[in-house]
Amino acid sequence: MSLAYGRPYLAIPGPSTMPDRVLQAMHRGAPNIYQGQLHEMVAGILPDLRAVAGTAGNVAIYIGNGHAVWEAANLNLFSRGDKAIVLVTGRFGLGWATAAAAVGVNVVSVDFGLRSPVTMDRVEEALRAHPDAKAVLVTHVDTATSVRNDVAAVRAVMDTVGHDALLAVDCIASMGCDEFRMDEWGADVAIAASQKGLMVPPGLGFIWFSEKAHERSLGNDLRTPHWDWTPRAKVGYFHDHFNGTAPTHHLYGLRESLNMIAEEGLEAVWKRHDTLARTVWAAFDAWSAGNPQIGLNIEDEAHRGRAVTAARLGAPHATRLREWTEGKAGVTLGIGLGMADPTDPAYHGFLRVAHMGHVNAHMTLGALAVMEAGMIALDIPHGPGALAAAAAVVAQGA
Repeated sequence: MSLAYGRPYLAIPGPSTMPDRVLQAMHRGAPNIYQGQLHEMVAGILPDLRAVAGTAGNVAIYIGNGHAVWEAANLNLFSRGDKAIVLVTGRFGLGWATAAAAVGVNVVSVDFGLRSPVTMDRVEEALRAHPDAKAVLVTHVDTATSVRNDVAAVRAVMDTVGHDALLAVDCIASMGCDEFRMDEWGADVAIAASQKGLMVPPGLGFIWFSEKAHERSLGNDLRTPHWDWTPRAKVGYFHDHFNGTAPTHHLYGLRESLNMIAEEGLEAVWKRHDTLARTVWAAFDAWSAGNPQIGLNIEDEAHRGRAVTAARLGAPHATRLREWTEGKAGVTLGIGLGMADPTDPAYHGFLRVAHMGHVNAHMTLGALAVMEAGMIALDIPHGPGALAAAAAVVAQGA
């Protein structure tokens, strides 16, 4: 018998749970794209997007996903043959590096493995070895490993060395979940997408960029008309925002999600994600007492993302548990992306629990309770007290 019938919970790290308010805002006929309400709405969206990223700089909206804004950033930041230092802390740092190399950028990858954040000694070493690098690319939170990198510290090392590169940050997993202050931390470029902390269906990508980054982009030969960020941010006509027809219904959803973030308050949003992340961590700490194969991917909580938690259960238990929670209880957990090749038996020992976007205490506690029920049903050894420990974090944080 299955107990999954009812409203399912998609606890994967994007697409995240869509608020009813966002879905209702999108459920309408197509608007007039030439004048009126849509134009006024977009004019209000832009300053709110700047506020979410913590910048007074430029913002460009693209019809596309996170991979699309990787490409948009690459094409604006570089000319063919330019050098980029890419700080890799998981599958998505590697993905950005691969995307840059594919368009002719000379990529210097500094790989920190799957369980470590960026370390500043190696950043300094790379900067001194490559004084001609035009940009440093770093992932704020890698969705695969859940490592969170210290963006401000990277900028501090760049300033200490006196390196003139731009600092570009992938915030796809973290924007609207983890604290991020673009201008204060010294980032020149930040990218994100709609389907995670911004709580809108996949389909929109965003780039925030400083005037310094804009000025340096003007002579770059990789820019193409569609990906060029200048007309999207320095708009002459409304259609320049999108290089054509606006993604109307995604914009209605985005307007509502930004309203929700403003109503809660951005710092309160960060605090909620921090508390829910700690709730998950407390449960795993308790479960690991009965099985040393169970544990969190990142040991130091200061370097853990607050949007998603990557964990291990030991093969084949993670896959068995994911199948049980979805099929028997309606909770879909994330696969262990990038931790092992899918053909490797070790692949089945990893999973991820998302707690991003439109998520509250009962959703997170419910997911953890279902996971424990699955461990019991599947006879996966685990320590006691996980749910009490998780509940205590919620009680303290509320």
